[in-house]
Amino acid sequence: MNLKETVIGIEFGSTRIKAVMLDKNHLPIAFGSHEWENRLIDGVWTYTPEDIVTGLQDCYGALKKDVKEKFGLELTETGAIGVSAMMHGYLPFDKDWNQLTEFRTWRNTQTSEAAETLSKLFNFNIPQRWCIAHLYQAILNKEAHVPDIAHISTLAGYIHFRMTGKNLMGIGEASGVFPIDNATGDYDEKMIADFNELIADYQFPWTLKDLLPDHVPAGENAGYLTEEGALLLDPEGTLQAGIPIAPCEGDAGTGMVATNAVRPGTGNVSAGTSVFAMIVTDRPLGVHMEVGMVTTPAGCPVAMVHCSNCTSDINAWVNLLAEFAESIGAPQNKGELYTMLFNKALEGDPDCGGLLSYNYFSGEAIMNMEEGRPLFVRRPNSVFNLANFMRMHLLSALSTLKSGLDILVNEEKVRIDRINGHGGFFTTPVVGQRLLSAAIGSPVTVMQTAGEGGPYGMALLCAYMLWKEEGESLEDYLDNKVFADAPSTTVMAEQSDIDGFNTFLKSFLKAYDVERLAVEKF
Repeated sequence: MNLKETVIGIEFGSTRIKAVMLDKNHLPIAFGSHEWENRLIDGVWTYTPEDIVTGLQDCYGALKKDVKEKFGLELTETGAIGVSAMMHGYLPFDKDWNQLTEFRTWRNTQTSEAAETLSKLFNFNIPQRWCIAHLYQAILNKEAHVPDIAHISTLAGYIHFRMTGKNLMGIGEASGVFPIDNATGDYDEKMIADFNELIADYQFPWTLKDLLPDHVPAGENAGYLTEEGALLLDPEGTLQAGIPIAPCEGDAGTGMVATNAVRPGTGNVSAGTSVFAMIVTDRPLGVHMEVGMVTTPAGCPVAMVHCSNCTSDINAWVNLLAEFAESIGAPQNKGELYTMLFNKALEGDPDCGGLLSYNYFSGEAIMNMEEGRPLFVRRPNSVFNLANFMRMHLLSALSTLKSGLDILVNEEKVRIDRINGHGGFFTTPVVGQRLLSAAIGSPVTVMQTAGEGGPYGMALLCAYMLWKEEGESLEDYLDNKVFADAPSTTVMAEQSDIDGFNTFLKSFLKAYDVERLAVEKF
């Protein structure tokens, strides 16, 4: 095997850092992963610098070991490498790239004042998780680090800098730092001017444009692996410097690529720790608090409905059931247990038998919730069995997303020709597809590679950078060279599933004050 005819994608997900190597046929041939978890420290969801570096190195080390075991080769080189990570958040640095405060992830919901002010100022929805919202909230809070900022970035942007020495990212990732003007393909100049005027009285030694990272569209070279970058990935020193690096992207962009949802009218739902829908549009949309406007890695406008909570509550209950099984001397393989419980959900009543839950481990910005409390509620006459219990948790994981998607379809009349699903929610065949289909009322497709998700999408962006023909668009490359014969399954929910989901959603919204009261009182 010629290592130069391979590419490597690495993604920092919420619970796992994953790496995948693809061959020239875009097929995954080697893997690595590292499990990690965010921490709630002094009210801030974060990962420490040590978490980030050791996790990256452990993940890459596992990939390196897999290559050695499968092919008998030392992983000294590859055609290209790209890194992706959870989109948004806040990482400020001084002029020497010293980190000035803790990494504030997308999961934090303490920026409501900043997000509301900026959304009105720009006439453009600025969600709480966006980098610019975090920056302005730090200004409002009079945080001591703000005058010293020289760069703001995301996790993907920071790792890209460590690998290449370039403060550069893909346009899709940049569109979650600050709004992109679709007419120019650059940061919106009027909004930058408005922001600078807004903060003028603070007399900072910088203007906003000084802080923003540069960006390029998919397919352009974004630097080369430096000696320091090679040692960051591989402290053993086997990996060589000089490898081309693709523009880094957020998990939203890599999800679009991994599911071939980059043309107008296509969309995908990524469901893991968080859940978000990305619908590629042919135009900018109106301003809605529930909908953020970002771009594809190629720069096309995308409507993004992002919910901070999806599978964390499911995982907690599965862990509890696994602990029970072990306690009675019947330990279960965790993967098989998930499969059994997900399939059990399909045996439940369409409306979950009157059971209700809120899956909020953290706040949920689009519902104006700054904190969350996982909550399970039932009536005395509810049908309380395992099938309904599991179905309830799966529908709860999709209910907040549904409220945002309804705005796109019903108010903005956005055309959705195809929805693809990816992420852990879809690992068990059929189940996640069928229930998402019940939520949106249209078919859901899952590709065989859906479980690879973000790192697969990032590796495809590396492949596009290396192997595209002159003038070939990302859309055409994916359609013709990657997904033309890709195995996939498409599932359409039954009408009873759709009706049952709508009944569950009515209860979810009607009883929402119970969740608010739980946050207030407990």
